[in-house]
Amino acid sequence: MLEVRGLRKEYATPRGPLPILQDVELTLAPGQSVCIMGPSGSGKSTLLYIIGTLEPPSGGTVRIGGRDPFTLPERALAAFRNAAIGFVFQDHCLLPQCTVVENVLAPTLVATRRDGHEERARVLLEAVGLGERLDHRPAQLSGGEKQRVALARALVLRPSLLLCDEPTGNLDGESAVRVADLLLDLHRQEQTVLVLVTHSAELAARFSDRRRLASGRLEESVR
Repeated sequence: MLEVRGLRKEYATPRGPLPILQDVELTLAPGQSVCIMGPSGSGKSTLLYIIGTLEPPSGGTVRIGGRDPFTLPERALAAFRNAAIGFVFQDHCLLPQCTVVENVLAPTLVATRRDGHEERARVLLEAVGLGERLDHRPAQLSGGEKQRVALARALVLRPSLLLCDEPTGNLDGESAVRVADLLLDLHRQEQTVLVLVTHSAELAARFSDRRRLASGRLEESVR
């Protein structure tokens, strides 16, 4: 369960506080998803980073699985983030020196439990159509294939929350459709909470819950 209540974010400037987010409310149960749209600079990525515990809010609360991660000490917060949250960014952020399967296994290196991870990675790579590319390196993959590796990596520890920031933004039309298909299929199978930010009307149209962020506020729904 993801619960966001009265979330605010502002940055200090020489002219005073600059508000970015105001009174954002969002509740999603396991298996539910939301697509957030809005103009550039509206705070979409900032909202995603706060939900992902990468940046603290100025006010309000974020609860993931009933827990407020911002009350945790730094090391405990990092461990919580690694276990509970999967990230897929516009740039795949793969390690060029590592193989496909090594990239997927990267989050497991600091995980508390160490068993079963390699089998899980192989199963996910099969699911995204890369079961025969385990020993390839990122330079040997297409843009769409790299993003499919990033998706497998995000899910390897079975996170309860999956956050995607423009996951198809750097892909051609055919690759974008393939990645979107896999993302939504795996979301349904894994029953994660999915929060996705995009400018793509085509991708947004695949979500029943679409919201717009404008003037720092998250509108309830977008037709």
